Amino acid sequence: MFLYPCRSIKHKRSITVFQKTLETDFHRFMNFLGFAKSFLIRKNPLASMSSGFVEIIKDFLTMKKKLKLSQYRLHYHNDQLRKMESLIAENNEHAFLKGKKINEVR
Repeated sequence: MFLYPCRSIKHKRSITVFQKTLETDFHRFMNFLGFAKSFLIRKNPLASMSSGFVEIIKDFLTMKKKLKLSQYRLHYHNDQLRKMESLIAENNEHAFLKGKKINEVR
């Protein structure tokens, strides 16, 4: 060490530069943690995930009831459509709409 005094000075400078770098990195990391904390408080992703999970469970449990309701609606509208088609065919003079009935006018 005594032979090369400039190395010891360089070593002290590198320690201070290293300490400054560590200090700035630590401050940046603490700022990041502050931003992350405020984001978590503002958006609250755990609560939104839990509410989404509860909604998925509710949909899964009521799926059978919704399926039965939609099947009922489908059968009801199909029946209404068949009734309307039969009424149109009875009151229409075209033979192709009457189905099995023969057009007696010809």
